[in-house]
Amino acid sequence: MKAVWYEELGPARAVLTFGEMDSPDPGPGDVRVKLHASGVNPADVKRRGLGTYGMEYPRIIPNSDGAGIIDAVGDGVSDIEEGQRVWLFNGQRQGRAFGTAAEYITLASWLVAPLPDALSFDEGACLGIPCMTGHHNVFSSGPVTGKTILVTGGAGAVGHYAVQWARWGGATVIATVSSDEKAAHAKAAGAHHTVNYRDTDAADQILELTGGEGVDRVVEVDLAANLDLTARVLATGGTISVYATTGDPENLMLRMALRNAIVRFMVLHSVPRAAIDHARADITAWLTAGNGLHTVAGAFPLSQCVEAHEFVESGAKLGTVIVRPTE
Repeated sequence: MKAVWYEELGPARAVLTFGEMDSPDPGPGDVRVKLHASGVNPADVKRRGLGTYGMEYPRIIPNSDGAGIIDAVGDGVSDIEEGQRVWLFNGQRQGRAFGTAAEYITLASWLVAPLPDALSFDEGACLGIPCMTGHHNVFSSGPVTGKTILVTGGAGAVGHYAVQWARWGGATVIATVSSDEKAAHAKAAGAHHTVNYRDTDAADQILELTGGEGVDRVVEVDLAANLDLTARVLATGGTISVYATTGDPENLMLRMALRNAIVRFMVLHSVPRAAIDHARADITAWLTAGNGLHTVAGAFPLSQCVEAHEFVESGAKLGTVIVRPTE
């Protein structure tokens, strides 16, 4: 099969190789997916460039999300059939070196889910980590009906899904953004209000929107960078659910203690299986009902995976960058 891989950490142009590898066979409990689209997330490029978890295997195929068609099933798999359209997540995690930047992937059957016929493979590859992470961060503290939720970075890949989930769950949704274009993107997803976090009075704007009470929950894209804002606008007893940060926040304990707050940290591949199953079931029902706004920022053939990784690193994307192994 055609695939992209790296054998050392570093810049995409220096370490990514495009070539031929043996196609994998599914083991017991596994399925093999013929991939039509591979989603590139910021976590994928950081894993390759910064070595978030070190060089875990001698050879790694990057990218963890994707969509395609089941073309083989292993022993013990009874709920998935060959020919079924699916989306998948955590492909290059959960103890596997080989992700979705390839024509085929094998992985545990519980890491795939049905892809409705109305969705393209590109849209299916947008789901995975962003949609699952958004769901977990919105609902990890329980139902959100009647709550006010602040989604920082509401136009980002995770933030955009978090806005949709919070609105779907019955919350009032405030999203922070950095431009009019991103404000429109967050509102299209369902945000009731947007605030430009670069405004000097951004916290005052959020407090005014909540009648001075503050927000019940925060879905946080960068705890360190946003702490001055979130520490001001979080209601007493509120929750911050964090999926990323650019550093260690200063005086985190003191600031959160003053709010009697709960701070949750998460990374999808360590989320308990019960929460994963809950998210996957909600996503399946949500998609089947015709919900979901999925934004493809750009699409590249597999041979241009380097350019796809560089596009993600540029910070210029709005949505998910896709690589197409079948082109």
